[in-house]
Amino acid sequence: QVQLVESGGGLVQPGGSLRLSCTAHGSGFKVNFMGWYRQVPGKARELVAELTSGGTINYPDSVKGRFTISRDNAKNTLYLQMTSLKPEDTAVYYCNAEDEDEYSYWGQGTQVTVSS
Repeated sequence: QVQLVESGGGLVQPGGSLRLSCTAHGSGFKVNFMGWYRQVPGKARELVAELTSGGTINYPDSVKGRFTISRDNAKNTLYLQMTSLKPEDTAVYYCNAEDEDEYSYWGQGTQVTVSS
């Protein structure tokens, strides 16, 4: 079993920055991080940063140039550095990972609110 825990969210003013973290907990499991997603109430969860099986990184145009995904496998941690934040970025942010059996895991999410 693997548990993902997102952290780093909070209230920030437009133009500000936040760094989100996602830590995988669970002994005896190798976890591959898939990426970051966000969701606004009433809307579908959307991908904001993808780590593909081919080793590339994809961002949608809405965040490209402002968000940067990174990982530290030694710490079992995935990061999302967010800069130049906009009110439209307000959402609950989730990380996604798969274990060695390709079972998908999600955390409970961390709230990001961009408001003046």
